[in-house]
This record gives sequence, structure tokens and C-alpha cells, in this order.
Amino acid sequence: MAKAAQYFYGTGKRKTSIARVRLFENGTGKCTVNTLPFGDYFFHPLTEVALAPLDITDNKKNFDLEVKVEGGGKNSQSEAMRHGISRALLLFDPELRTTLKKAGFLRRDARIRERKKPGLKRARRAPQWCKR
Repeated sequence: MAKAAQYFYGTGKRKTSIARVRLFENGTGKCTVNTLPFGDYFFHPLTEVALAPLDITDNKKNFDLEVKVEGGGKNSQSEAMRHGISRALLLFDPELRTTLKKAGFLRRDARIRERKKPGLKRARRAPQWCKR
């Protein structure tokens, strides 16, 4: 029976997106998102956002990434992925905490969409008002 590969797990969230991240040790920098190659799933500016924790800690070529993302749009998915990678890196090396915390990657961004109120068209948008 084959031995399972050692990995570090982190869950990241942003708006309605949830990213489940696996960091595999002794990797080559290969990354897959929802079984697709990383470059095919995210376009260029979002790739930098998602992999920022690995860049800051100089671990880009030390790990293989396997990510499952669901919910939200591509932008919030990339930020959820960044959050999950940061949490998984902490399990790998707790001394990275100061670096990641200073960059703001460990805080869960709690801003979500405001709900629609009755009598309004959107959360705060009132119907157009006409005097006569």
C-alpha cells in the first residue's frame, strides 16, 4: 500500500468563496485549482494575489499546491486562496506568523454583500422620487 504524501491544510474564506488548500512538502511549485492548471483558472493579476504568501516567505518552489475553490467570483476566490495558503504555511512553520501578519494575510476579510431591504430596490437604493 502506497504511503500518503505529507501535506499541510488551510481553509480560506472571502465573501462567499471558500478555498480548501493543500500544501505538499518537497514540491516543485506546481499548482492546480479545481483540477485545472493554475494559469488556466486565474488570469495574471489574480495569480499574483493568490500566491502572495508564498512570494513573501520565499517558498514558491518548495511546495506543490492543490486547491478546491467554490462560491463567489474569481477575485474573491483568489483572495480566499491567499488566506488558505497563509493558514497552511503557519502549520508548516509557525515562525512565518510575523511576516504573514504584517502583510495582512492572516485576517479574514469579513466584508460581505449587504442584504436587500423591503421597500428598496437594492440594499440602500431607493426607488426614484418624483415630486409631480
